[in-house]
Amino acid sequence: MTSAKEKNVSKGYRLSQRVVLYLVPRLVKLLLSLNGLTFKYVTVREEGTAPYTIRQRGLFCFWHQCTLPSTYYPLFRSYEPTILVSQSFDGELIARTLESFGFRTVRGSSTRGGHEGLLGLKKVVEQGGKAVFTADGPLGPIYRAKMGPVKLSELTGEPIACFHMLPEHAWIVNSWDRFLIPKPFTRIVVSWTRLVHVPQGASEELMEAKRQELTASLERARHQAEAWLQENPR
Repeated sequence: MTSAKEKNVSKGYRLSQRVVLYLVPRLVKLLLSLNGLTFKYVTVREEGTAPYTIRQRGLFCFWHQCTLPSTYYPLFRSYEPTILVSQSFDGELIARTLESFGFRTVRGSSTRGGHEGLLGLKKVVEQGGKAVFTADGPLGPIYRAKMGPVKLSELTGEPIACFHMLPEHAWIVNSWDRFLIPKPFTRIVVSWTRLVHVPQGASEELMEAKRQELTASLERARHQAEAWLQENPR
């Protein structure tokens, strides 16, 4: 059944787009829910890193390619985190899919509505919720963090928790982000690295240094997950 919100948003799209918006999120939820029952999540942490998924307030980042395994991760979505999605047709499609799994969304991106999106996430964090960024989204380049998470951390005083979710077996989409679709019965490594702290009132130079630090932290999380799978074959 289509909600009033879906009907209102869909008015701006062509008939073919409205059909896609109606069918695809429902199909993805069905397939991912069935497939997700077979996933086995394994957590690894950088030395000195706490289990951030238990925290009810905070700021979290991962690479765009991890969206699907992160969407189904039960411990993460049980806290109803809020994620920034772009103000585009693709963003609307992603938003509806994420919302069907219990995520909340705000609209904005590095190019359109970025200020409004940051203010929306700032409010979420200040109210004690979790804000989530796909750090290199929505259009890349891959494995290069944007400034948005750093700005939000500076605004709120909350550090950034970085993680990567790597399926042992996955289909890899031929897209800019090498989007990962986990295969049934795969192990998924949830890899955490140390917090990135951004002081409030930071200079432009320091903000850029923190953006680079965020990129490095996310890359350490990715390489840590790859190394764990290499060291623990089955």
